[in-house]
Amino acid sequence: MTEPTVSLPATRNRVQSIDILRGIVMVIMALDHVRDFFFKADVSGGGASVAMDPTNLATTTPLLFFTRWITHFCAPTFVFLAGTSIFLMGTNKTKTELSAFLVKRGFWLILVEVIIITFGWTYNFSFNLMILQVIWAIGISMVFFGLLVRLPYWLIFALGIIIVFGHNILDAPDIKKQLAGSFIPDLLYYSQFSIYPQDKMAGSHHIIIVYAFIPWLGVMMLGYCFGRLYAKTVNPSWRKKILLLLGSVLILLFIAIRLLKGYGDPFPMSVEDPVKSPSLHLHGFIYSLLSFLNVNKYPPSLAFLCMTIGTAMLVLALLENVQNRITSFFRVYGRVPMFYYILHFYIIHTVAVAVFFAQGFTTKDISQPGNPFFFKPEGFGFGLLGVYLVWLFVFLVLYPLCKIYDRYKSTHQNWWLKYL
Repeated sequence: MTEPTVSLPATRNRVQSIDILRGIVMVIMALDHVRDFFFKADVSGGGASVAMDPTNLATTTPLLFFTRWITHFCAPTFVFLAGTSIFLMGTNKTKTELSAFLVKRGFWLILVEVIIITFGWTYNFSFNLMILQVIWAIGISMVFFGLLVRLPYWLIFALGIIIVFGHNILDAPDIKKQLAGSFIPDLLYYSQFSIYPQDKMAGSHHIIIVYAFIPWLGVMMLGYCFGRLYAKTVNPSWRKKILLLLGSVLILLFIAIRLLKGYGDPFPMSVEDPVKSPSLHLHGFIYSLLSFLNVNKYPPSLAFLCMTIGTAMLVLALLENVQNRITSFFRVYGRVPMFYYILHFYIIHTVAVAVFFAQGFTTKDISQPGNPFFFKPEGFGFGLLGVYLVWLFVFLVLYPLCKIYDRYKSTHQNWWLKYL
């Protein structure tokens, strides 16, 4: 599951390149969610495990792997830019006003996650499942950051660096053995789709922790500090050079972490033994390349964050002062991210309902024992070509809706617009 950014209230400090980048990653994000809903694995290519984990090198294919991998860039970019937007918004508010807004906004986002977005995933009116994903992570990070935002800039930066560069210490076997597997440590750091209570889907109500929030708090804090590059006094040419430098340094650090196979990711890259390889589709250089790129997202490792945020900085540099039809297209999505994010789940799931009946399933198949996700019976869906066609349909349908909402938001000052 790859998910979205959060729109902060419209301000005079909107930065076009940030809106464009946000729009690009939101379109890419929808691909991952369409795959979650629709992809049906070819049994000859690895069975259900392919559908469950497209980054499993023992069962995936190159196209399936990259369909998932490209969406890794979404969540880190969203959270990082949320921090940047907080900085820009803070130029028009006192620290007290900013702190109060972030706390209220954060709790609102958590509520949206567990009610509105979870229902968009499940279409299950029993509401017996809460899914804590990226909106939860952004929300709880905002709550904590609202308490920290009064700190000096240098201290916020130092804390962000310590979290992002130091959190992989918690992956040390001795520490992980003692802490992982219980609710609070999983909520804070260790969760990899942890289910509580720990009896899978038997029983009535469950929580799935997808995003443990501590690393994402660090990303938001660094994104806030990054916002200084977009102060009105900063020369755009100088900013572009700094973006290229920072992005290149982070990419080089990612490469070093992967090649050294030490600190920075719990799963070091491996070089395939062609004789012993368990993969049905990957051999030689391709296996090694995918292993090199296959870094840990849950929770996000240092290597993962260097790879994704470094790339985001390079793209921001390339987008500096670029205006054309393509950038204008993506900017529409990037200006109304929360609206897009909520709505795209309902469009995807409604299309899934239509496909469900078109494929011959009946009302008896809507719910399955032990599965809180409705309209997803065994055998439902299609291959990657179908996934890409549905993805194209979804983001094109969303374009005029986002454009209308952006126009409305730009011409109205209703209080509730701050929360969408």
